[in-house]
Amino acid sequence: MSDQPTLVQHAARPPRPSGVSNALVFGWRAVLKFKHVPEQTFDLVMGPIMFTLLFTFIFGSALAGSISNYLQYLLPGILVQTVMFNSMYSGMGLSTDIGKGLFDRFRSLPIWSLAPFAGLMVGDVLRHLIAGLIILAIGLALGYRPEAGVVGVVAAFILLVAIGFGVGWVFLVLGMLIRTPATVMTLGFAVLFPVVFTSNIMVDPATMPDWLRAIVELNPVSHMASAMRGLMTGNANASEVLTALAAPAVLTVILAPLTRWLYRRE
Repeated sequence: MSDQPTLVQHAARPPRPSGVSNALVFGWRAVLKFKHVPEQTFDLVMGPIMFTLLFTFIFGSALAGSISNYLQYLLPGILVQTVMFNSMYSGMGLSTDIGKGLFDRFRSLPIWSLAPFAGLMVGDVLRHLIAGLIILAIGLALGYRPEAGVVGVVAAFILLVAIGFGVGWVFLVLGMLIRTPATVMTLGFAVLFPVVFTSNIMVDPATMPDWLRAIVELNPVSHMASAMRGLMTGNANASEVLTALAAPAVLTVILAPLTRWLYRRE
């Protein structure tokens, strides 16, 4: 038998992908949904436009004397509101994936167990940034002027992403527990509407009755909106920003392990 060179070569096994690599792959999957689920893109674009224009022109003159004055107060709050509503898409997408059996497949892969959820969060971050930029562009066109300039806007958007990250865990838990995306959305609105509209996003609490003002001032969403205004005007202090981050941090600490436990329990 003649000696022939072997065609099979031994090579070192490639390193196992890191958790960050896993998360980025699932993040790219979340980004692709913008292309393949056009109704989400429509909501992403039209929601910020509708809320900004609607509240500015309906409430502006009545609450602040002029549209431009009210816009200075409203726009940072609308950013917070939009991010909170957009966070529902993570839960809806998760519910859809579980219903189709995709997460059974994910669980069988040798990947970081939280990678699918981290991927949903990556999609959320992109969604928050797009919506925020749309709102800011509309505001600038209508006369909004962030007194802190570019630095203040960048700092505000970093806070905005942190808020969206914390709130997103709420809807991931709902997505794990509820099997229909429509129910996740319905329950999400039922939770968000009272929390968002009993805050200082649209109205200064100083104009409210004492009992309602006390509720609004205790609402974490009010602290988020106030910190956003402070960052964009240059008047924010560290205490104000840390208070705004408290609720997202607590939600992350409590709900991230719960999400992982629910995922492994399935």
